[in-house]
Amino acid sequence: MNDLPYLDHAAFVALAQSTGLISIACDCTKTALDGWASLPNSLPDDQLEAVGTLMALHDPQEPTFTEYHPDGTSYWAVDAPIAPRYFPYNRANVCRCRECGRLYLRYQEGGGYFVDQRVRHVNPALIVDAPANDV
Repeated sequence: MNDLPYLDHAAFVALAQSTGLISIACDCTKTALDGWASLPNSLPDDQLEAVGTLMALHDPQEPTFTEYHPDGTSYWAVDAPIAPRYFPYNRANVCRCRECGRLYLRYQEGGGYFVDQRVRHVNPALIVDAPANDV
């Protein structure tokens, strides 16, 4: 069970905007994480502190695996929209770097033979409030 507070659109945007202008040097920026990537060795697991979740645990509907790319972006694209009602954001926790305060999204990708921690830096300009039926 996830005991993190659920961040609705307004709360997520407010949190992202409050940290969006951080420009100090930090180990968390050694590897570019503007798009989804595997958690790099340069970013120790314990450097990220979970502060909230985008998983709507109160919603009786199973989170979709549909992605949101209205402008032809892809999962890996650095300019892909951050749409919390769509995969993988609807399964992500919002984490803060303990050193500098930058925000990251993080979730666990799983396949038949692997588990991979994925992480993406939160760019407030890319957050969209796309309705769940706007596929």
